[in-house]
Amino acid sequence: MIKLDKKIVSYKVLTPSNDATLPEQSTPEVGLERAIEMMTEHVSRPEELHGSTYKVKTPQSEHALYITINDIILNPGTDNEQRRPFEVFINSKNMEQFQWVVALTRVISAVFRKGGDCTFLAEELKAVFDPQGGYFKRGGKFMPSLVAEIGEAIEDHLTKIGMIKVGEITESQKAVLAEKRAEYDARESIFPENSKTNDSFPASASLCRKCMTKATILMDGCMTCLNCGESKCG
Repeated sequence: MIKLDKKIVSYKVLTPSNDATLPEQSTPEVGLERAIEMMTEHVSRPEELHGSTYKVKTPQSEHALYITINDIILNPGTDNEQRRPFEVFINSKNMEQFQWVVALTRVISAVFRKGGDCTFLAEELKAVFDPQGGYFKRGGKFMPSLVAEIGEAIEDHLTKIGMIKVGEITESQKAVLAEKRAEYDARESIFPENSKTNDSFPASASLCRKCMTKATILMDGCMTCLNCGESKCG
């Protein structure tokens, strides 16, 4: 801190042309860096937002849930352009869950607007279990609760806009899985009525803890998931 002992009688604005000892933080590069718009709770909502709506139909209710997630575009038209979630709405004809659904959407939207890494929301919601039991979706994937279903929709959306990176199964892994599946089907073909479920996975398959799909079988002394390739043997 500099203490002034005299009155200020004049002043001069320093620029790169008249002062060679300009502080480092005043350089154009730093100024540009500071100009990058980051997602914070102080970012105002634009008049128009683009988003996606996901339909969730569960056996626990005759009415579907429609989850709408709207995104905000930061730094449009620049190398620093980013798409980030800004708000979420959940609509349904089922009014039994109205209170907690509204509360959940407000909390999630507040976390979105806070900025930073919000991907943890998906994992936290997917870990919620219904004490009355979960259910299997089409394709054999297990959903422990309706809240977990909402978490899955958020995860799908964050993956689509690039906030969550998902490693895909390589072609060699797909070939190995196909070979194991064919071998398993041949071994179980002597019981055709029990060999497969309606979702094309073996009826005796167990639940995979990674992809939550009932597709894990015992092959060559190792539990292997036919859906995502997860294996205890590496």
